[in-house]
Amino acid sequence: MLSVSPALQARFETLLRKRGVPNAAHSAFKKWLRFYLDFCHKYQLPCGSQSSIAPFLKKLQDKKQSEAQRQQAAQAVALFLDMAQVDRPGEVAQPLGGEAPEAQAVSGLPASSARSPVGVSVAAMPPGVQEPPPLAPPPPPTAQPSPVPANQGQRRTGISWKAEFDRLAEEIRLRHYSPRTLRTYQQWLAKLQTFTRSKPPAELTPEDVKEFLTQLAVARRVSASTQNQAFNALLFFFRHVLGREFGKVEGVVRAKRRPYIPVVLSREEIQAVLAHLQPPFALVVKLLYGCGLRLFECLRLRVQDLNFDAGVLTVHDGKGQRDRTVPIPEAVRTGLLAQVESLRSLHQQDLARGYGGVFLVHALERKYRNAAREFVWQWLFPAKYLTQVPESGEYRRYHLHESHVQRAIKEAVGRARIGKRASAHTFRHSFASHLLQANFDIRTIQQLLGHSDLRTTMIYTHTVKSTTIKEAKSPLDLWQG
Repeated sequence: MLSVSPALQARFETLLRKRGVPNAAHSAFKKWLRFYLDFCHKYQLPCGSQSSIAPFLKKLQDKKQSEAQRQQAAQAVALFLDMAQVDRPGEVAQPLGGEAPEAQAVSGLPASSARSPVGVSVAAMPPGVQEPPPLAPPPPPTAQPSPVPANQGQRRTGISWKAEFDRLAEEIRLRHYSPRTLRTYQQWLAKLQTFTRSKPPAELTPEDVKEFLTQLAVARRVSASTQNQAFNALLFFFRHVLGREFGKVEGVVRAKRRPYIPVVLSREEIQAVLAHLQPPFALVVKLLYGCGLRLFECLRLRVQDLNFDAGVLTVHDGKGQRDRTVPIPEAVRTGLLAQVESLRSLHQQDLARGYGGVFLVHALERKYRNAAREFVWQWLFPAKYLTQVPESGEYRRYHLHESHVQRAIKEAVGRARIGKRASAHTFRHSFASHLLQANFDIRTIQQLLGHSDLRTTMIYTHTVKSTTIKEAKSPLDLWQG
């Protein structure tokens, strides 16, 4: 197995960050790059050429790798080819040749790696094992043209989409969409780039999108919501990045939408989960269930969002950037007051240590220069440790991370021996279902949940037992009774 040099790994990881690849997937992308380079070395294929991609993916298929894994590997190789284009423009069809013998002697590479990919060195061989034979000289660029699908003609591929990714990020931030929306749209754009083999963005057509969406439904068997999410992401890309209308996409095989009934916990099950939670996670779950909050809405609460005199809690920038108010449950009022008092002492300690303040949204910090250090702007559920800002070197505090709450809930559900697939969002479902079961008006529940459409709230009518009278009867008879 070839070992990739730290310099190449660093350059590749920089490219992953620029293209918006999630940090959690970086190790997988670097693994596929290592496998690809080793494959080209083993089978003496021109590394960095389009002709080497198809055999590599075929090898992964023979190794029983899943469709999703093969797509991720193809995306990693496509990014590597983009990086090779920047380094050696016009020579992508050639293998990425090794350094000159003089340079190799300086870097300490063995002579047998003269034709290894750039930045790659052969790992130390155990005694008695021969080194792999050197690669054969590469064929001329015209000897083996890159295979192109029959329905794609002779279109150009391997074009960098960096400018389009940057423009997508600008358009998302211009509309103040959430960072999560940006990551999701970047992921779908990267998948479209891999599917079209980095076709020039200006030459993209609705037919390419149609084939991509059909492939999602047929080959990958994604859910209807996933396919709709991909459609919305590409629609945004066409309209606001490419600057042209999407057009009608007819004949797409649509994933079948299945009726979804959310998981709901009983009151006894919620009490059992709370019994196995420690602070501050117990208070977080009480707000999720007691106010019907989404997890990110709860963790983004600040001190000023609590109005104990009026007995209401204000949710700012909820889903769809909508604000709403919900009643503060009397059962958590004492816990919230204690949480605020503990924050005061923590805030004083942070200020004494040269605290830079909390993170604020958009341009609030430029508008209110001292707001980040004011107590009213502090997170209700702060992170345990301060975060250092690389640009300024100062320390700031972020709110409690979602993964910490999710992990605590999963462990508590397991200890409570509840046989349901419960998550943080399950408590929001339970909030709506229990109110509906108590005969609260569904329009009131819709407003408390922050749903823009009543049809979204109607799903909870399937989670509670119906208590209505089924037998038809005239209102006149009801009066007489």
